[in-house]
Amino acid sequence: MPSHPISLCGRTILLVEDEYIIAMDMADQLRHAGATILGPAASGDEAIELIEDHVHDIDAAILDLNLGSGKTAYPIADRLAEIGVPYVFATGEVQVLREATGPVLEKPVIEAELLNAVRKLMPARPGDEPDADTEHGARPV
Repeated sequence: MPSHPISLCGRTILLVEDEYIIAMDMADQLRHAGATILGPAASGDEAIELIEDHVHDIDAAILDLNLGSGKTAYPIADRLAEIGVPYVFATGEVQVLREATGPVLEKPVIEAELLNAVRKLMPARPGDEPDADTEHGARPV
């Protein structure tokens, strides 16, 4: 069974969320766990620009599925998949419109679920303490 990091120290997480309050709340939760936040990006264009500027720095990403005005995070997910960056969708959508390659968190996202899902996206590095698997967190699609 793979181990996952307890701390997110030294990890850079791309956060894509178009709702300011939710973005700030998630960013604070991730920072509190030790992560460096890239973003939050409120649009697909902004997220893609951040990815291209930091392509070698991103460890994982949290993507709001619906970015408003009919835009989705699927193009962002596709780019992340191309460069091998794992991601989790965070969505209030009842049904995800296509099969995702990563886990899905249902909004409103509880802090423990968010952190657990992000930790499970990344393998532990040497020196990381392993994370015990929990019953809570992201569910596969």
